[in-house]
Amino acid sequence: MSETAPGTDVAIVGGGLAGLCLALQLRQAVPSARIVVLERRSHPAPEAAFKVGESTVEIGAHYFARVLGLQPHLDAAQLRKFGFRFFFSDGRDDIDACTELGVSQLLPTPSWQIDRGRFENMLAERARAEGIDLRTGCTVRRLDMGHGGASHRLDYTCEGEARSLDARWLVDAAGRAGLLRRKFDLTVDNGHDANAVWWRVDGHLDPNDWSGDAAWRGRCDPPDRWRSTNHLCGPGYWAWMIPLASGSHSLGIVCDAATHPLATMNSHAKAMAWLHEHQPRLARALDAPSHAVQDFAFLRGYSHGCRQVFSADRWALTGEAGPFLDPFYSPGSDFIAIANTYITALVERDLGGASIAAHAALYERVFQSFYDNMLPIYRGQYGLLGDAQVLPVKLIWDYTFYWAMLAPLMFGERLADPDCLGRIRPRMQQASELNRAVQALLHDWGEANARNGVGDPAPGRFLDQYRIDWFRDMNGALNDPLDEAAFVDRVAANGDRMQALAAEVLARARQVHPGIDDHGLGESTSTPGSAPARQLDDAWYALA
Repeated sequence: MSETAPGTDVAIVGGGLAGLCLALQLRQAVPSARIVVLERRSHPAPEAAFKVGESTVEIGAHYFARVLGLQPHLDAAQLRKFGFRFFFSDGRDDIDACTELGVSQLLPTPSWQIDRGRFENMLAERARAEGIDLRTGCTVRRLDMGHGGASHRLDYTCEGEARSLDARWLVDAAGRAGLLRRKFDLTVDNGHDANAVWWRVDGHLDPNDWSGDAAWRGRCDPPDRWRSTNHLCGPGYWAWMIPLASGSHSLGIVCDAATHPLATMNSHAKAMAWLHEHQPRLARALDAPSHAVQDFAFLRGYSHGCRQVFSADRWALTGEAGPFLDPFYSPGSDFIAIANTYITALVERDLGGASIAAHAALYERVFQSFYDNMLPIYRGQYGLLGDAQVLPVKLIWDYTFYWAMLAPLMFGERLADPDCLGRIRPRMQQASELNRAVQALLHDWGEANARNGVGDPAPGRFLDQYRIDWFRDMNGALNDPLDEAAFVDRVAANGDRMQALAAEVLARARQVHPGIDDHGLGESTSTPGSAPARQLDDAWYALA
């Protein structure tokens, strides 16, 4: 059966998180558009669905809550996240004696832990209620791409019946199947070789249950460590613990492929044996009969780039159908938010009769720059995960870069504004260069520590991000309403903060290793503007 009239404006292949969110955003922007979503699986999905990407951070959380208007659902049916939390606990059972990094109180800008099954079921119901044609049980068999003004054609089966569909726009949101990425040979090897395993269990896990020390248990207000995205860290790896509102807990191990081969953890039994060696307190908690295993999966070499995500020929990619970096810092929903916002702007412009070639090229450059800016945070840096001196500094730097340069564009609704993007471009380029240099410095610092056998110079610290005034204020300032001039000034001030922090990190690294290469930071941080000289106290550097 073929559909030719009325014409489909946008066909979205994939009705998961990326595809359904895009459909809803398009409906807001172009209420008259005819949108068809083809999803392989049936709906509703089970809660604690067999998917990862449950932790949100500021860009993705803002996109879900404010751009799509889903905050009532998030507040009522999902879990407010108590920030990221890190324990340097490799091989240790006494988690209350390990260095801990996190917040003692909630930061001003909210984020949530997302039960993907529950969330996507809500998105599907809302999409259908808003007139979006969501078809489940569909498998795409063939794509014929149109050029110029010609429509794209999709041949697919739906519940076993052969069908075809013509559409002006085609968006691949089908995840790692990567239909367009494979069709156009867009996959790029980015040099970040890491693997992951993950599973869900019944019941919630609470690190507070692992200690009888009342003072330790009470140093957070509220004392809800379990609501954090908890990271248990060691050399070359991190293990996650993410609670879900359905009453399950998500667990995973993410490793540098050379340090911890996938073959050591690619079954539940192997993963548990691995945890008993590297994170014995978590393993012992999971041995309880109340934490029955719900599922298990693994993925080899998950990280890749993508040569193109937006085309003037009216096709685009979003979610894991495009590039994917790493689950550390939970950037998956951020990249969905950014890609969907650009796709929506292009579709709205195109259906309004305007040319999209220049805008597609601009959005491609900006999107790829976000990816390129984030890649140095991960590539070659997994060795730092067990370094209790360097990783805390890196965490503060990475957050600062994210809140200073990347997040403000989404919060300020300027992500797709060509004029504003042009005005802040010099500051963005400067920040990008600064980030690459700091990442190289941090890598060298960790390598030098490893060569010299430096462990945790000050074990048992609680590194409280909430107590860093400027850091907490930068998080809260994301919500400030600013006109364009004030927005540009804010980005400039954030850049000054980054310069000051980079200068301090270099100085502290040279206290420990006087001959360490500055990677050009000595020159680039010589005039840090008006930001105060002292960014972090000595505890953050594990210095007396």
